[in-house]
Amino acid sequence: MRVLMFGLAMFIAGPALALSCVRPDVANTYKNAAEAEEIYVVVHGTLTFDQNRMPEYDLSDQNRPDTLIPARLEGVSLSREGFVAPFKRNISLLRQCIGPWCGGVASGVDYLVFLQKAGVDYVMVAGPCGSFAFPEPSQVQLDQARSCMRDEGCDPLR
Repeated sequence: MRVLMFGLAMFIAGPALALSCVRPDVANTYKNAAEAEEIYVVVHGTLTFDQNRMPEYDLSDQNRPDTLIPARLEGVSLSREGFVAPFKRNISLLRQCIGPWCGGVASGVDYLVFLQKAGVDYVMVAGPCGSFAFPEPSQVQLDQARSCMRDEGCDPLR
């Protein structure tokens, strides 16, 4: 009965609690993308978009809608040979929110991104906990993505 009461109390208090996120990791994101029903493409490149279209943060708003922003990603996509295939495409940037917490990305920044393929389009998801976009990726993160793609080991960094 105590467990049920605790669960009920957590449900009722939910909106007042802080968002708790697990630190994003390239290997975990790669595994999640590989296991998903959706198709993902891994790209290392520079994201550009109209920064003015990114809504302002407002922690008092508990019902923030997701925002779709036209963007462009230019770089190289990942294949078994590494980051070698040119990738220069218009994409959709989906800024997601959970309660008052929303994802954020910046224009003109280098990203390692897991793009979701949606028909002929690509969608970059920017959620409040990150995980699908890694800004200014280190060489270690790029090597980790390459290693995952080649089935040479895909363990989270410690």
